[in-house]
Amino acid sequence: MDETPAAAVLHLEGVSHRYGDREVLRSVSLHLKPAECVALVGHNGCGKSTLLRLAAGRETASEGEVLFDGSPLREDDPATRARISSVLDPAAYYPDLSVREHLVFVALAHGLGAAADETVDQALADHHLSDHATALPTSLSSGQNQLLLLASAFIRPHDLLLLDEPEQRLDSRARAELADRLVAHKERGAAVLMATHNLQLAERVADRVLVLESGVPVDAAGHEWAGADRAH
Repeated sequence: MDETPAAAVLHLEGVSHRYGDREVLRSVSLHLKPAECVALVGHNGCGKSTLLRLAAGRETASEGEVLFDGSPLREDDPATRARISSVLDPAAYYPDLSVREHLVFVALAHGLGAAADETVDQALADHHLSDHATALPTSLSSGQNQLLLLASAFIRPHDLLLLDEPEQRLDSRARAELADRLVAHKERGAAVLMATHNLQLAERVADRVLVLESGVPVDAAGHEWAGADRAH
């Protein structure tokens, strides 16, 4: 598999990151191409979320290089922001807008124009939120809130999708539908980087797995995740 930087939409090379004296990532390299998914797995606190925030440009690596489409990643660059979609925060919605208003706002902000209404209606149906279109996000269950965040990420055009445990708070039906949606998403050319504890999701969607232990990449084949229970 060609993993050269030239072919990668996202390129991390020798990335380390510290919070004060605490090192949370050390010497991580990753090349992610269009139509490819890499799953980040490992125990809580191993650095998965930090790696995603670096990939989104929300934090700057202490050492190493993070490139998006061959250029240094800058979250404040409008062109970059328009091409990266993410679900990284549990409350990334507008609390005073209804579910439908929030999705319409996202769609219009990212250039869907006249197609916004139809696209939003389809997203509501796909994520089982049609009956809650006029509700405020704060009135939703935790699982429905997660579906709203996912719908917001999928609805807008992008080349790179970053997901931090997208399966959390979802029931078995919603997790299966998420897996199908991500596979279809890759087939349409998007690159996906996701952190997950759900090994069924990783096996269904990911082309490669990056295992982190205390911020350090380790051999996936010999790691405990390879023989772990897939049922949860």
